[in-house]
Amino acid sequence: MESRGFGTERIEDEVKELFPEVGVERMDMDTTRTKRAYQEIIERFTKGETKILIGTQMVSKGLDFDNVSIVGILSADTLMSYPDFRAQERAYQLMAQVSGRAGRKGKRGNVILQTADPKSLLIQQVIENDYKGMFNTQMIERHSFNYPPYYRLIAVYLKHKNEKMLDQLANKMAQELRKVFGERVLGPDYPPVSRVQTLYIKKIVLKIESSASVVKVKEALQHVRLELLEDDNFKSVFLYYDVDPL
Repeated sequence: MESRGFGTERIEDEVKELFPEVGVERMDMDTTRTKRAYQEIIERFTKGETKILIGTQMVSKGLDFDNVSIVGILSADTLMSYPDFRAQERAYQLMAQVSGRAGRKGKRGNVILQTADPKSLLIQQVIENDYKGMFNTQMIERHSFNYPPYYRLIAVYLKHKNEKMLDQLANKMAQELRKVFGERVLGPDYPPVSRVQTLYIKKIVLKIESSASVVKVKEALQHVRLELLEDDNFKSVFLYYDVDPL
């Protein structure tokens, strides 16, 4: 078995085969490189010259069309399974926004969600427009697993050209951080984007109680960093921190 995704271009090709007589357009980073191109796509869809608009998440943001009667969300599961503690919240928000595109000014619309798990709690909350239920579920989970707003997060990123060297240095840094912060340290691990150009990337996450002294945490991080810099290998590492990452 292998995992296979799909892009807007592939979806556009298949839709055109299914509806050869209907105007179809795609709205993504490739087709909206200029502001004018973005406006032209919207204008054609508003006038009805384009009957089917296929796009990325930008389609859901701030657009108001009078005659949209059907909205489809493909592979909703990928929104919920993104490796971030806010994935469920953001998936609910996006699906609610997209759903709002169908049916305006007294007209009812249809929203079709594609999912492999229709009994998923979040999918049911979207269907029932149960924002409070989603909020309460997420708050319970975040409290149980020490995430904001109950804890603050600090992401530590290390970058290096040599992947093996990066592994060694990231493991050493995590080991030193655990001497100070104990079980508050997660990782190291590869982030979703684990390489940019010639640099490999590793990530360590600290979960710090909201009541903890920010000054003391900062001093502890600086102390660990200075100790590690005594190792000449660490001087070749790009190291930076992201406090309360978005």
